[in-house]
Amino acid sequence: MTALAHETLEAVMPEVATSPSDQDEAVWQSWKAMDPPEGYHAEIVEGFIEVSPTGRYSHGRIANRLRRALDAFLPRGEFAAYQDMNVVHHRKAWIPDLFISLDDAEEHVTEDGLGIDATAVQLIVEVVSPGHDNITRDRTRKRREYARAGIAVYVLIDDYDAGGTVTVLSAPDPGSAVYQDEVRASYGTGVTVPSGPAKGFTIGSDITGPGGAG
Repeated sequence: MTALAHETLEAVMPEVATSPSDQDEAVWQSWKAMDPPEGYHAEIVEGFIEVSPTGRYSHGRIANRLRRALDAFLPRGEFAAYQDMNVVHHRKAWIPDLFISLDDAEEHVTEDGLGIDATAVQLIVEVVSPGHDNITRDRTRKRREYARAGIAVYVLIDDYDAGGTVTVLSAPDPGSAVYQDEVRASYGTGVTVPSGPAKGFTIGSDITGPGGAG
């Protein structure tokens, strides 16, 4: 995902917050009130609102190849791959390039209907976009966020790491905001999901292609 703006707390908060919970609530309410222009979306990542445009063609191509492959792999009627939907966790909101949750996830929709609660999400995939801020967000900040939320598997498809790599992170430690297990391989070398509903699914060159995420 490509960042257009990284708004500071001062820019989004209606008044000075007096505690971390006040800050979270102020940012949350500001995010809910936002109406990004067509072709953009807003997320809350580690206490900041970020507005990002839709990914480039090659970025979307990888995400869609992956979704089609997962649709064929996942047990029918049990789990499904989703795109373009909010994942919500404790006043944080993300729009991953792809995630896996229950196919019938109605009971896990947040009370306000804005998205699916992160506790129901089994796997998240981000396709890294160019630019220092975008790369840092997906490799570092979102990695911490997803670990904090206990997302069981986080997959990074990264065209900007040593000519292209796929990294599969698992065994999150929410308290430390780290993943304890990591497998990283260059494009062209298949990487297999180790656990969850997509266990045994391999991400290879049929998904990444010879080119990049863009």
